[in-house]
Amino acid sequence: MPGMSISSDQPTPSKVAVLFVCMGNICRSPTAEAVFRQKVQRAGLDDVIEVDSAGTHAYHVGDPPDPRSVRHAAARGYDMTGLTGRQLSTYDAERFDYVIAMDRGNYNRIVHEFGGVAAGQRAEVRMFLEFAPDVAEVEVPDPYLGGSAGFEHVLDLIEEASEGLLAEIRERVGR
Repeated sequence: MPGMSISSDQPTPSKVAVLFVCMGNICRSPTAEAVFRQKVQRAGLDDVIEVDSAGTHAYHVGDPPDPRSVRHAAARGYDMTGLTGRQLSTYDAERFDYVIAMDRGNYNRIVHEFGGVAAGQRAEVRMFLEFAPDVAEVEVPDPYLGGSAGFEHVLDLIEEASEGLLAEIRERVGR
């Protein structure tokens, strides 16, 4: 199954696996994947943290991220090369420790898709901006229909929340 990760390997049980989710998997979630992956690598934690992204809808399965997301991310040094869209699967509830929603609508859809908390489910579904306590917003807005300022704002929010998520995982793994 094509995924937003450069490696098609499934997360391994010994790693903390993080999945970012938005609606189409071409703007917010692949941006979060690229930003968080770089932060994980710079922290020297890529041996214990795996990162992927998905969309709740199948609009862009197999497509690369939106060129505007790629351009704005690249301007800040984030590489989205090789990422392709995929749709969220019920199997993701078993494969990932964190399933991170960009907004309330996608959060609700993820919880519905996963059928609530079920036996064998490993995923903890969270809103991404929970990890950015100093940010007033509760949702990462979809920049798809907007201009450059929207993509920059999304990057600001993602960078902030990524720091908080990384801190929580560092505490969890003792590093």
